Amino acid sequence: MTDFPLTEEEKAQMQTRLHALEIEHHDLDDLIDRLAGDAAQDQLQLQRLKKRKLFLKDQIAKLRTRLIPDIIA
Repeated sequence: MTDFPLTEEEKAQMQTRLHALEIEHHDLDDLIDRLAGDAAQDQLQLQRLKKRKLFLKDQIAKLRTRLIPDIIA
């Protein structure tokens, strides 16, 4: 990522993407919780869902960092 300031349009696009990722992350969390309680559930599929959830978490963190950069004191 660059260190250039974001335009208002870029911020809006990133916030929209962030919101979509947060929704998907939350939905996956609910799905994983439901499937984990089912002993007959395919463990490989469950593992893939968990990896996707971690990927989303990383993407969310990167977007948040870009939208709200650390202020150097």
